[in-house]
Amino acid sequence: MISPSPAPLDAADLRPRVQTVIDEVLATETKALAGVSDDLGPMIEAVTDLLQGGKRLRPAFCYWGWRGATDERDDDEAALRAAAALEFLQACALVHDDVMDGSDTRRGLPAAHRRFAGLHRDEEWHGSPEAFGIGAAILLGDLCLSWADEVLYQSGFPLEALQRGKAVYDEMRTELMAGQYLDLLEQARGGGSVERALRVVRYKSAKYTIERPLHLGAALAGADPTVFEAYSGYGLPLGEAFQLRDDILGVFGDPSETGKPAGDDLREGKRTVLIALALEKSAPAQASVIRRYLGDPGLDAAGVEQLREVIESTGARAATEGLIDQLLERSLTALEAVDLDEEARAVLAGLAYAATRRSL
Repeated sequence: MISPSPAPLDAADLRPRVQTVIDEVLATETKALAGVSDDLGPMIEAVTDLLQGGKRLRPAFCYWGWRGATDERDDDEAALRAAAALEFLQACALVHDDVMDGSDTRRGLPAAHRRFAGLHRDEEWHGSPEAFGIGAAILLGDLCLSWADEVLYQSGFPLEALQRGKAVYDEMRTELMAGQYLDLLEQARGGGSVERALRVVRYKSAKYTIERPLHLGAALAGADPTVFEAYSGYGLPLGEAFQLRDDILGVFGDPSETGKPAGDDLREGKRTVLIALALEKSAPAQASVIRRYLGDPGLDAAGVEQLREVIESTGARAATEGLIDQLLERSLTALEAVDLDEEARAVLAGLAYAATRRSL
């Protein structure tokens, strides 16, 4: 069994390199939008602020998925740019997700729809600030989706490699949107089984965050089917563990670390695996507390603490932590079995630890 490093073993540090690509793209797009109208300035400011932060996990898995599948290094810059495209796709997903969840903040700043609603109020424009904010945020997310395509297709890979990558990229986007809808559906239905919650995890997060970025890198490298299979064995359980960690942080996390108010997932009524387990394990009185407080947008600190106590006392948090450990073990076992470049294997082992312990 691989013993994961406490941090990714990327001596070059991929994150600043990804940020450099992002900044170059934003500089180009800023000029393009300025040629349309100065009124588009707030759009650029919003996306620039959003893209200054983040763990850069998807670019990391894409880039190291490529590195692990090829000895060729001439396309290193192209691989970096293709990987950076995923940050624009992630920005689209975050902006739209915040609209759907009614979130107030993202990475310690007002969520895009709140930001644009505030602009509307400050300028004393006509109509509803909230409707303006939602409309502007939807368009901002669409703009980021368009830019993601541009960055990927202009990354510098030969056409044949891009065609291979496009098949994976298209599938990834379809799975993401399907997972987002399933998540909405679970909220509307009031949640359900652990199995249904795990299905949302798989399609909204696990595949999109880790498995498909790895596959995109492998496709760009021209890897054979055994590499894709191995990356799935490593990436799917790790992606599920990543989201389960996110669910725990959404309830118990430190706002200075998460960038969101304490208990925000509880106010939003997210029907996570953590909540499904709590309901499954709860006594009638405990279930009543969950149903009374979960999804209350005005939930105060005392209500958050009551829900936390129920989640702890039912054993749901401990069970989720145990599931994370099991999934991480499966992921690292699969990684050990695959024939990869040794540097890539070491980095992917470190990324597995970082993704589940949130040291990244």
